[in-house]
Amino acid sequence: MNKHTFLAKIFHSLLRQWKRLPIIDRWLLGELISPLLFAIAAFTVVSLSVGVMFELVRKIVESGLNIHIAIQVLILRLPSFLVISFPMAMLMATLLAYSRLSANSELKALRSIGVSTVRMVVPGLVLALLMTGLTFVFNDSIVPKANRYAEYVLKSSLGKAMATEVGDDIIYSRKGLITDSRSLTTKKKRGLTHLFYASKFVDNEMREVTVLDFSRKGYTQMLYANKAIWDNSEQKWEFIDGKILTLAPNGSSTTTQFEKYMYPLDTAPIKIAELPDDANDMTVTEAMSAEKLYTESGNIKEARRMKVRIQEKFTLPMACVVFGLIGSSIGAKPNTRTSRSQGFGLSVVLILVYYVLSFSFSSLGVKGTLLPVVAAWSPVAISLFGGCFLLRQASR
Repeated sequence: MNKHTFLAKIFHSLLRQWKRLPIIDRWLLGELISPLLFAIAAFTVVSLSVGVMFELVRKIVESGLNIHIAIQVLILRLPSFLVISFPMAMLMATLLAYSRLSANSELKALRSIGVSTVRMVVPGLVLALLMTGLTFVFNDSIVPKANRYAEYVLKSSLGKAMATEVGDDIIYSRKGLITDSRSLTTKKKRGLTHLFYASKFVDNEMREVTVLDFSRKGYTQMLYANKAIWDNSEQKWEFIDGKILTLAPNGSSTTTQFEKYMYPLDTAPIKIAELPDDANDMTVTEAMSAEKLYTESGNIKEARRMKVRIQEKFTLPMACVVFGLIGSSIGAKPNTRTSRSQGFGLSVVLILVYYVLSFSFSSLGVKGTLLPVVAAWSPVAISLFGGCFLLRQASR
């Protein structure tokens, strides 16, 4: 079976499924598709212009960026803006479609033959669910890779050195057993044993590294090196060109210079350095690995922030359902008439309210005031409750 035959079979299968739908659902879905495509295009163009296009034009003029490269970067960044546009477009599409049908008394005719308002908005909610799935796939599978490659293409074209891993201000804290050698019987208790800091991680090298060792109670050892490289054969870090300062319990200190020094520490600092700065550039799996890594390293604040971002990977697509419900409920209200310009303006206001609410709860989650799950899902729950209230009002 060739590719064209396979695609033809899929198309015919979808066409058969479409024809099996009740006429009312096909009619309403047909009324929703056109404004949905218009809204996706409108919101994507606006957000893309503000978010990327102006910056690329500035780089073309000031840095001599090639126009073909700029277009390539623009295309690569497109999925990240589509993900933002899908929920907003869902709101505008349902609002415009249902308000137009209401203004033309077509919904009134449906009510006269016993079709409830809830039944009328079902196609809008089904379409919103499909857009939710599409948004999740884009956000988890396409956006992270496209954003990373766009960054690589842009920096390479501007002549900036591109390393396989680049990180700034890498901080790693390690917990383990602290030995108290001053007692007659060697005692051990669990606590912070190491604190690792590097200013940069470039080309498999940690630069300007400082390690504080608290693994022996009463002793504090500080190791500083210009750079450090992981030695895979020795399973240790090779510190180059540095010194070690040791503070003893009696207040004395010793300083040792070295050119090379092997130090037993795991590879967690490299894993932290390789993490993208923005959680939007991670898949759900990568974000969960990052959260586990931050938890193990004792970075509670970053671990909590990552937990919130993981939940938001699911709540962002759910905004399609939220906006689909709200837009359908407002538009299906009897005697509603909304033009495209009015629909766009009302959509912007509702979107602004929702995202301010989301940002506020997200901040509370990162701060630790609310549990990550509560912080991420509260705006969705509140908005769904409001949408159900609007639907009930429209049903009267």
